[in-house]
Amino acid sequence: MARKPKLAWGIRREGRSLWTRNAVRGVSVRGERRKTDARIEWRFWDPSRSKVAAALLRTANDPSQLLPETGSTCLYLGASFGSTVSYIHDQVCGAGNHHGGQVVAVEIAPRAMRDLSELASIRPGLVPVLGDARQPQTVAPYIRGKADWMHQDLSIADQAETFVRMAGAFLSPGGTGLLSLKAASERSSDGENTPGIQPRCN
Repeated sequence: MARKPKLAWGIRREGRSLWTRNAVRGVSVRGERRKTDARIEWRFWDPSRSKVAAALLRTANDPSQLLPETGSTCLYLGASFGSTVSYIHDQVCGAGNHHGGQVVAVEIAPRAMRDLSELASIRPGLVPVLGDARQPQTVAPYIRGKADWMHQDLSIADQAETFVRMAGAFLSPGGTGLLSLKAASERSSDGENTPGIQPRCN
């Protein structure tokens, strides 16, 4: 039988697979598989569709250090349709937000925001924000103080500069920031592509 080490309260690993403790029992977000173990429902977190999940499997360090804690305040810049956001919500908020967490999810595309808003309607603690994720004034009215955990996944030319600016504005001292640096949008200073997630801890 595959080992099932817990990476966090609501996230566990089985071999090369990740599963989160489903905050909305009986509901899949993007058609992902679900299974029940000891009366707890788990959702499959596909690393081929989530950069955060891929980073958890590929990091040479302790993957739990990349994850937010239950009940923490999280900021997700570039939330898209909310798939990865939902897995973070599973961990941070739990069913009915019994952990008292907050996940602020910022997205600029109205079509994606419609799906994200529907997701938030059944996931207390998830706060969808329609606006420019590069601007602190977009986020400030919705977040409760500083973020303990931040992830940026934006297809823009100034990804690194935006990450530094937003982390400076919202990431708490000792907080964890993850940058999904997209090579097609930004080049490193030596002209080479710089792919992957770059972690930062204040």
